[in-house]
Amino acid sequence: MRKIRAIFSIPELRQKILMTLMFLAIYRIGYFIPLPFVDQQEVARKMSGRGALGQLLGMVSMLGGGNLSASTIFALGIMPYISASIIFQLLASVYPPLEKLKKEGESGQKKINEYTRYATVVICMIQAIMPVRAMMEGSTHGGLGLVAADFQGPLYWAVALITMTAGTIFMMWLGEQIDEYGIGNGISLIIMAGIVARIPDATTALVWDPVNHQLKSSIFTLGGSEGQNVSFEKLVVLVALFVAVVVAVIFITKGQRRIPMQSAKHVRGRRVYGGTRQYLPLRLNQSGVMPVIFASSLLMVPALIFSVVAAQASWTQTFQRQGYVYNLFYIALIYFFCYFWTAITFNPKDMANNLKDHGSFIPGYRPGRRTAEYLEKVLMRVTYVGAAFLAVVAVIPSAIQKAMDLDPRVAAFYGGTGLLIVVSVALDLVQKINSHLVMRNYPGLTED
Repeated sequence: MRKIRAIFSIPELRQKILMTLMFLAIYRIGYFIPLPFVDQQEVARKMSGRGALGQLLGMVSMLGGGNLSASTIFALGIMPYISASIIFQLLASVYPPLEKLKKEGESGQKKINEYTRYATVVICMIQAIMPVRAMMEGSTHGGLGLVAADFQGPLYWAVALITMTAGTIFMMWLGEQIDEYGIGNGISLIIMAGIVARIPDATTALVWDPVNHQLKSSIFTLGGSEGQNVSFEKLVVLVALFVAVVVAVIFITKGQRRIPMQSAKHVRGRRVYGGTRQYLPLRLNQSGVMPVIFASSLLMVPALIFSVVAAQASWTQTFQRQGYVYNLFYIALIYFFCYFWTAITFNPKDMANNLKDHGSFIPGYRPGRRTAEYLEKVLMRVTYVGAAFLAVVAVIPSAIQKAMDLDPRVAAFYGGTGLLIVVSVALDLVQKINSHLVMRNYPGLTED
């Protein structure tokens, strides 16, 4: 309580926290606003029986902060903006005009952000076609037939596309407002809020019997359980897995590879300055949780296409149901984005030059090229470990769902990706709050 009072006793920090909570509350209100002329009860009934497609839409909604399975104005979530960001980050590394803009500093980054917003609008309009088509077409054409018969025309197409696009742009604006006036990363906090809001649903699916309105009797018994019921030993395994993932995420996020560094001695008059030993910390997971989000967003596109275009092919069904084909691509993309994100955020050559300019060096390596080569070698090994951890956590949900025959909602949150995002974003938020407290000579949240 003393530390909480200290947080709210700082006017600037209190204002940032309250602004962040206000923007997240606005997001949660828009999360439940439905598209016009859509029967929401019929949506829930039909989506509950859609099998692999329903699971996929649930995963899309969880990682994008949207509500695609309920046809709301925030149905697409923030995923189109993330996809546009991926595109322009990749282009900024290979396309000379964008690379030149990136080197211009803040002004160039503003221009790239502007292009990213335009691309988000285009991606939204394209991605919104599939859910609108599914809502309007009847079951004979593979759709859901959820729009009232009197409004199934070109005008409703335009209204639905514009509404869903505006919803995503508004979510993007909320994220930017949190970045500017709140605390923490706005986009990550929106995704985290969407995942945390699913905790009651996942918990209910785990222990509550909706038919008899009581706790599931299977959780008090040993041995096998029928269907997706959870027996006592499965519950124990889930609790242990939950604790293990939380501890592992904190360990990897806080873990560092400390490289010894020494500053050169300087003699001024009769005094000797420098010569102290320090450490250059390299985080085990430089990229945070972004590779998981990026990889998931890219894999959702072919999965959704296969679910509509080639739903009967056996190999596409394996991909849709997050089988071995899906997981292989998932792991490969996580590794790719881990190395890519590390490459654009940490440049060994620039770091070696900075050490040289400040009169510091790594013992056993000459300043300049040899130091840069050493830093790059260490960074590649550290990134490999961090990417392996993210890959293991990311594929855990599908593995435990198949091994234990669990409800997908339970496996997605209590087993892996959702929990990874929540813990990572929470740690980043605590770190930012700590910086405000320490800057004003208050003890940090993690200090006694």
